[in-house]
Amino acid sequence: MITRVSRRFRLQVLPPNRWLSRNSWMSKRTLEDVRQKGGATNPKRRKIFPAPDPPNLAYASSSNEAPKSTPFQRPTPLITFSYTPEHELEFSDSALRYFVDPPIGAQLGYGFDRWIRRPDEKGRIDSLLKAWSKLRREKGPLGEIGAVSWRGVMTKILTAPYEVFDGWDLNVMFIDGTMYFEEHLTEQKLYARNNLEPRHERLTYFGYAFESYCTSEHQPGSKSNPRPPVTHVDPDGHPPGWSGDVNTNIQWCNVIKTKLGNTRLIIGGEVDCVRGQRTAKLDNLVELKTSMAISSPMDETKFEKKLLKFFFQSFLLGVPEIVVGFRNHHGTLTTVQSFQTMQLPRLVRGKRGSWDPQTCLEWADRFIQYLRQHINDESVAASTGNPSSERSEDGAGEESEKKAVRKPPVWRVKFVPKSGVFVNLLDEEGVADVERGDDVDRVGFLPRWYYDEVSNKSNSHS
Repeated sequence: MITRVSRRFRLQVLPPNRWLSRNSWMSKRTLEDVRQKGGATNPKRRKIFPAPDPPNLAYASSSNEAPKSTPFQRPTPLITFSYTPEHELEFSDSALRYFVDPPIGAQLGYGFDRWIRRPDEKGRIDSLLKAWSKLRREKGPLGEIGAVSWRGVMTKILTAPYEVFDGWDLNVMFIDGTMYFEEHLTEQKLYARNNLEPRHERLTYFGYAFESYCTSEHQPGSKSNPRPPVTHVDPDGHPPGWSGDVNTNIQWCNVIKTKLGNTRLIIGGEVDCVRGQRTAKLDNLVELKTSMAISSPMDETKFEKKLLKFFFQSFLLGVPEIVVGFRNHHGTLTTVQSFQTMQLPRLVRGKRGSWDPQTCLEWADRFIQYLRQHINDESVAASTGNPSSERSEDGAGEESEKKAVRKPPVWRVKFVPKSGVFVNLLDEEGVADVERGDDVDRVGFLPRWYYDEVSNKSNSHS
């Protein structure tokens, strides 16, 4: 049964775990059907297919009229943490790296056979929640927070108006006024990410190798361990400028607070390195990227389109500089260029591959406001006919008073390019699938320890 909660917002609460598509329900009329009904086929008759159901939130076309200005607050740094070579979280800067100039001509395929690659997993936000929990304990309340998310998820949301091929799925929970976003990855997607074709795997490695050539564990020129010049012959036989074999377990992550429109956001993400001395500010953070060397107008257009994601990945965390290493087909570093993050929109303005960050900000603000209005208890009650709760009995062997225990819903938010966003309330089987995949006790996709923490806080304030 489809329940339309509000015509004004065009919200459709879909049947659990079903995307409404009349095309998927439609059956073909066979020749035997025609014969039994005494009809005849007419090759000139056009088949009329019913239109697919409209999305809950219509696609934001980048070709519409000029977008309105949506404010985005400059990010404020909150806390950093590191992942060790064994990918264990620690609240330190042990994984911090410093920028150094990479040698032109470096071979980005070097060390590929020694690459320690951490497999892709479900997009859990546990580490981000640990950092957020630590902050609240140490600094007290930090104001009302509208959403908590990794930087990668927010980048997908923001760049959706210009995305024409790749859709995405999120799991979303709404607890005590805050939304939590987790990227939903099916087993098929995880398998594909962890089993790349050899060519694509090598191209992925080029980016990590560039980071090794561009970074050092110690600040350049420091007395503790000055980095030797690129002409230095490494006693272990490594090429000039190589700082160590690639281990993708190691990450240095920053957590920031910002505001999009009227919504305060907590965003976490990996930062590649800093230029010069480490400070408490964000003004010397550096993002590292690689791209094919530009040799034609078509190459230039492709690169300008890539700059959209480059921009928002850095913009969201307040990273002011992006260093791009250009390579040839063989993985040889040919040139290196530094870009100021806030200058990127000007570089593409008026060009074939142009994009407007205001279009993205307006869309993301509309996306978040839509979810805040519709992913709530009222929508759950409207779609199921009951409030979101489960019943448990205290005592054994005798009738006892029944106590309502809140069971937070999990929503699936699906973005389809050129169509829009579809919202689906997961049923028990869907929630169980979200909870599976590791040995952590979970409520939805949130760790139970965190859910209990925010639930107790909410109860103490009620």
